Amino acid sequence: MRNWWFKATHISSLVLSSHVGNHLPAPSGSHSYHPSMAASSSFTLSSSFTRPKPSFFASKPFNLSLTHTSFPLKSQTFRVSSSAVSISSRPDDLVASILSKVTQTDGGVTLTPNQHQEVAQVANELHKYCVDEPVKCPLIFGDWGVVYCSNPTSPGGGYRSTFGRLFFKTKEMVQTVEAPDSVRNKVSFSVFGFLDGQVSLKGKLKVLDKQWIQVIFESPELRVGAMEFRYGGESEVKLQITYVDETIRLGKGSRGSLFVFRRRG
Repeated sequence: MRNWWFKATHISSLVLSSHVGNHLPAPSGSHSYHPSMAASSSFTLSSSFTRPKPSFFASKPFNLSLTHTSFPLKSQTFRVSSSAVSISSRPDDLVASILSKVTQTDGGVTLTPNQHQEVAQVANELHKYCVDEPVKCPLIFGDWGVVYCSNPTSPGGGYRSTFGRLFFKTKEMVQTVEAPDSVRNKVSFSVFGFLDGQVSLKGKLKVLDKQWIQVIFESPELRVGAMEFRYGGESEVKLQITYVDETIRLGKGSRGSLFVFRRRG
């Protein structure tokens, strides 16, 4: 299982058309107005303005009368094309938004590429509200459920791969961080839907800088039914804590995978 969880090597288009003003009929008389609108790019502002020349009629010599001239309003069209998602700037709203996007997605397995991008956008906004030194924040301790990973097969390794999911149904993925430096990871699953099992690891946490931590894990322990045994060797992972509060914790692996943890209990 080469991933950040168990191995060091794997740690609207919105179109808005706004017509400003009214398309008024041309004024009576010999003057007419034909607006010409053109849109050839994702953002276009087109307008046409024709000003009729005033007409003069001489009723008496040297006595000129100026007729009243009516000018139609300019007509403008705005077109905005963007794939960006409207994102709130309040941390509480951002937390609610990211949780709504990742809940009931099998850890991100069922999301489309565009939906993964939306999760990343919200995570980037939340990163702006991260405390200066999250590795020293006591909020990192506790029991956390892994509710999302941008690389869904990363937590759980082979058990979470496309082939592995045919036989192993993931029940929960939990990370427990205890002061001062203890980390325990556990993936619970069922085999063929009736035989329960789990993979667990224990590790030691080491602070690398203000945001990055390193965890060195012992060899994984596998339990299936009454059978229990260890396999593999030690592994290490590096993780950047990009946001943490009372509800969620965001992390990014050394290879760029985004993780969303939700506090349990």
